Amino acid sequence: MDSSSASVSEETSGERGGCCSSPSTRSLVDTAGNLSRSVSDVSTSFSSEQCSSVDHSGPFEPAAAMAKLMVDRSPASVAASLSRLSMKPRADVLDRRSTDDEMELVKERFSKLLLGEDMSGGGKGVCTAVAISNAITNLYATVFGSCHKLEPLPAGKKAMWRREMDCLLSVCDYIVEFYPTSQTLPDGTKVEVMATRPRSDIYINLPALEKLDAMLIDILDSFQKAEFWYADAGTRSFCSVTSSSSTLSSSFRRSMHRNEEKWWLPVPCVPDAGLTEKVCKDLQKKRDCANQIHKAAVAINSGVLSDMEVPESFMAVLPKSGRASVGDAVYRVMLGADKFSPDFLLDTLDISSEHDALAMADRVEAAMYVWRRKASGSHGKMPWSKVKELAGDDDDKNVTLASRAESLLLCLKHRFPGLSQTTLDTSKIQFNKDVGQAILESYSRVLESLAFNIVSWIDDVLFADKSIRKLVSDNLKS
Repeated sequence: MDSSSASVSEETSGERGGCCSSPSTRSLVDTAGNLSRSVSDVSTSFSSEQCSSVDHSGPFEPAAAMAKLMVDRSPASVAASLSRLSMKPRADVLDRRSTDDEMELVKERFSKLLLGEDMSGGGKGVCTAVAISNAITNLYATVFGSCHKLEPLPAGKKAMWRREMDCLLSVCDYIVEFYPTSQTLPDGTKVEVMATRPRSDIYINLPALEKLDAMLIDILDSFQKAEFWYADAGTRSFCSVTSSSSTLSSSFRRSMHRNEEKWWLPVPCVPDAGLTEKVCKDLQKKRDCANQIHKAAVAINSGVLSDMEVPESFMAVLPKSGRASVGDAVYRVMLGADKFSPDFLLDTLDISSEHDALAMADRVEAAMYVWRRKASGSHGKMPWSKVKELAGDDDDKNVTLASRAESLLLCLKHRFPGLSQTTLDTSKIQFNKDVGQAILESYSRVLESLAFNIVSWIDDVLFADKSIRKLVSDNLKS
């Protein structure tokens, strides 16, 4: 509940009991200001939004209204003053607070979805598919954005995640497809009718995503009692507090941290002798499980994105030739090799960072669609899915180049699993209007991110264990 509305409710209830002393003019001004603020019960899953201020225009005297509030502050008087202050729509705030908070949350959640994130109601919001996709992304950022450790999710955040995801995923219950079936009437006559069933992509992928979601939460919950702990960024203590070697040098801190560019993240700490063999095996097992979940989420996300329509805005800005997009060197390798090896080609390229990998992925993807468009045009504007079926019996250069570009792009994404979305993926999500695809894509994307983070956190702990064992071994040798 908003703090401003809470203060109003408490103050009003105190007045009803008749046990409050006369407040100062300053507190009354603050109270009136709090009453004029619009109240929102939505959780922090969405970004903070500035509500439009209430229009106080109208034939009234503010000074007289304030004097009325100071003289007589009974509930009836407050309601009358609110009405005179052009705040009648918000006058029922005090009474509405007694309703179920979860119902209010659901109402506000779906109101925002229907408004398309346009709180003015002027019809300038995004479509429902984009609104739901943004809602799932923002909810994930709210619940898991501050998580950087292998520890159970707080009960409040876990309840928020499950409750609000249930609200957002409930839309899928009403996304159906029609199929013909027979029905027997009471007189024995059989007639053909159209029945409904869940849409095939949702029926297959959504239960799988919910299962992956539960497995990731279970992995985090399993770290209730762990042999390792974390030191905040900038702390020098990495071993046990009672150990004589508890204070280590900053250079050793850097060696304990796998990602030096993310220096602000907490550093995992292990006992002086390292983790036990049982704990190491358990960590490796959970890492393998999270890694498999990551691969499954990536596969679902890639499948959903491939089924989305390519926006016209993306096709309109494609280069005229694929060769100009990928460059002469890559083009010659892709065209001249009898047996094309995307791994060998990537080894010859200078890709030293994920930024370079993303730029390369954008160029390869653009070239792939240029060659696909040319191949479809040479076959009488046949869809690419049909053209691909004829690739084995066709010597069309564009078909070969498009297929090799697709394999190169896939290999690039496998080599850089944490790669950001390409320009085409971003365009598809932005212009997609299929609500079912939007839910599957955003849900699989956030689970993919969570699984990747869990794998990375486990790797950090195993790296710290390896470092402390190496330090102990070096000390014994010396």
